[in-house]
Amino acid sequence: MKGVILAGGTGTRLRPLTKMINKHLIPVGKYPMIYYAIEKMRRAGIEEILIVTGKQSAGLFTDLLGSGKEWGVSITYKIQEEAGGIAQALMTAEHFVQPHEKFVVLLGDNLFDESLVKLVKDFTNQEKGAKVFLKQVADPRRYGVPIIEEDRIIQIEEKPTNPKSFFSVTGIYMYHGSVFEVIKRIKPSGRGELEITDVNNVYASEGTLTFNIMNGWWIDAGTFESLHEANMRLKDFNGET
Repeated sequence: MKGVILAGGTGTRLRPLTKMINKHLIPVGKYPMIYYAIEKMRRAGIEEILIVTGKQSAGLFTDLLGSGKEWGVSITYKIQEEAGGIAQALMTAEHFVQPHEKFVVLLGDNLFDESLVKLVKDFTNQEKGAKVFLKQVADPRRYGVPIIEEDRIIQIEEKPTNPKSFFSVTGIYMYHGSVFEVIKRIKPSGRGELEITDVNNVYASEGTLTFNIMNGWWIDAGTFESLHEANMRLKDFNGET
């Protein structure tokens, strides 16, 4: 399997820190945030990784990470010319992943302690569709919330006022290479972006969206509060995930 790390975005919730640097390069513990996603993939046996980022910090990523040789992986880079949603950023990976291949997508600011090893192995046996990862949270109104019936996700509601569960859809996804045809079919949302929730809802409507529930901690490190929590969680991290 291949891996895609989405590391773009404007980081507005972390300003003024992100006025000069991409948030995925901000230190978390002893390492830049982006290190953790690379290490998770490496330990799951993923050796070909694409990093998608914006123009502002592209040179910093290549200076820091190079070809990926330090981790024993091969890193390729793609530029997302402008912010247009997670699905738009994912679309830049179309020529990196072949239609017959499967791949893992991580949002670079999602930090977690769960190993991907078994999860990747399980998805290699999933013949079609996609897989998402859920985490129980205190305030699901901030996230995409799955509606689950009989152990199946029938729909994901984006930031609902009255959520139907306490689960959020995390920034960890697994897809077949055919996902790019799905992205081409969806329309921009009211805010003018291609939403990953709309992509996942295509699979949900087809009955091919599977899920796993994460048991360990998970942090969306996009705010100062969650960034502080991530630093506390990972302050003693020594390269073992």
